[in-house]
Amino acid sequence: MTLGFVRPARLDDIVEITRIQLTTWRVAYRRLLPEHILDRLDEDWITRRWREAIAEPPSPAHRVLVAVEQVDSPASEPDAKPESAYVVGFAASGPADDTALAPDEDHTALDKALEATVAITDLLVEPRWGRRGHGSRLLAASVDLWRTDGFTTALAWTFADDRVTRRFLQSAGWAPDGASRSLDVDDLLIPQIRWHVSLEEDSEDPVIGA
Repeated sequence: MTLGFVRPARLDDIVEITRIQLTTWRVAYRRLLPEHILDRLDEDWITRRWREAIAEPPSPAHRVLVAVEQVDSPASEPDAKPESAYVVGFAASGPADDTALAPDEDHTALDKALEATVAITDLLVEPRWGRRGHGSRLLAASVDLWRTDGFTTALAWTFADDRVTRRFLQSAGWAPDGASRSLDVDDLLIPQIRWHVSLEEDSEDPVIGA
């Protein structure tokens, strides 16, 4: 039997989180980002980044969650092996800051609005574990925690040409909010669009599955 669930990330998850990020970027983003950039991703830097995020988060509202797939061997099998659990994806989020804003937005004027806004910084599921509900479970678990923290709005940036992530967010009740920006990647501008969703229970645009 296969069971999928979500839990807070632990320090012993760091190696897998780093591996999943590198693998997923190199597979899912190979048509969006220059190949030489993906080949030069700094594994040590990424590992340090996740160690800091998990061991010393900036606030209690900064969280890293992991999706786990657990496979239990049937008890009826004489040579049944113990259950196996695999970290297959992760989500990171925290209170929105200036990095959640578009360059042309008035950062000062939006400071108060950001107090009730949370931003997803990463939500990845390793491609070989895709289409098994792990992304939806990560998002639903995150939404529950965001509401507990008192956030009323969530934001997320995606690459404009990342159709998979865009379809996923749209199916979960998110929508583009009109903001856009471009990332300068080795002198190549990669367009991004921003998504938002209301976290209020009585919103007319509820988060599906939350």
